[in-house]
Amino acid sequence: MNSVESQVMVILGARPREARHLLAILQEIQAAFRYLPKEALLIVAGALGISAARVFSVAGFYKALSFTPKGERLLTVCQGTACHLRGSGKLIESLQSRLGFKIGQSSSDGRLGLESVNCLGACALAPVATVDGAVHGHLTPEKALELI
Repeated sequence: MNSVESQVMVILGARPREARHLLAILQEIQAAFRYLPKEALLIVAGALGISAARVFSVAGFYKALSFTPKGERLLTVCQGTACHLRGSGKLIESLQSRLGFKIGQSSSDGRLGLESVNCLGACALAPVATVDGAVHGHLTPEKALELI
């Protein structure tokens, strides 16, 4: 049994093997690996007795789940209306330029990931970003670069 398989089996062992637990299982796999390895999804499909297509469909539907590795630390920029109007686009341009990778990607060493979301619910602080879930508001491109 390889490392992926053994970790997935531990995750599966903590829950009843029922399709209604699929999302929770996928979230735990995401937390363990920082993404959803194809091998893990195939194991889950077999263990739950559902099609691989269904597992991949659910995994692809939720933005919080990823088929590619996410950074150990995650910088998330809000692109909601208030943030957009107050310059989140410039934050993103500045971060992408400085980091050398784009939204949805991670650094080559896997230490930092960059994402965007439609709303973080902190419109009064716009433009807003989070670093590992901690909210940072009233950002300028310079302040955003300081976060990294």
